Amino acid sequence: MGAALGLGVGVGLVLIWISVTSPQPVATRSTRTGRTRDLLDRAGLPGTTVGSVWTVCGVTALVAFVTIQVVSRTATVSLAFGLLAAYLPWATLAGRARSRQRELAEVWPEAVDNLASAVRAGMSLPEALTQLGHRGPEPLREPFLAFGIDYQVTGRFADSLDRLKARLADPVGDRVVEGLRIAREVGGGELGSLLRNLSGFLREDARTRSELESRQAWTVNGARLAVAAPWLVLLMLCFQREVIARYASPAGVVVLALGAGLCLVAYQVMVRIGRLPEESRVLS
Repeated sequence: MGAALGLGVGVGLVLIWISVTSPQPVATRSTRTGRTRDLLDRAGLPGTTVGSVWTVCGVTALVAFVTIQVVSRTATVSLAFGLLAAYLPWATLAGRARSRQRELAEVWPEAVDNLASAVRAGMSLPEALTQLGHRGPEPLREPFLAFGIDYQVTGRFADSLDRLKARLADPVGDRVVEGLRIAREVGGGELGSLLRNLSGFLREDARTRSELESRQAWTVNGARLAVAAPWLVLLMLCFQREVIARYASPAGVVVLALGAGLCLVAYQVMVRIGRLPEESRVLS
């Protein structure tokens, strides 16, 4: 009994020592960095680094803080507007990503139709994908042109498809690429009909989403207007130093913090209610 207990304690100590001394994996990334990198890819800015995004946010916040401080002479109000300004680059980037996703969703049916026509004309699948870089829809030409060059250099279709998915950074593109990969591996006898069916499905999905977004747009715009209105009033008050100086008091700080918190919560709730769920990249 004593030997078994001693053996168990020894094994436990060895496991603890291994867990402490083992090197951490190098490829781990923080959740925030991963989200920013994914947002940059979806916005069509693969060459922009995560650090540059945070640098722009910091510079924007500093400029807003200094400008409002010069006008109002109230540090608390300047800090509030600095935080709001820091969010503007991120919001612009998110808006660009959503716009690009909508744009790609509209042109994917045409791209799939071109693929189906090329396959029906006797082209191989790599050749059909490469010709999209020259004759396909304008927003998709650059990624498929890069695919053609990549495939000519490496000759590895699967690896070239993986890099094409990374360049597209689009959920619809993920589905199209994976469908083409499966068709390539199991045989392309039904590839033409598969592409035609996929084109019809994508066109119907884009039409339905466009109609729903147009109906829900007033909710999102109303949320933005409701959140921006009190801060615009506060900005106007910055030119009246006697009035704006009251926000430097403890009661004024509480009012600012409470107002900012309520605006944030109300905006998030209204946006979640009014905005359609965004399709995630489950095959990336």
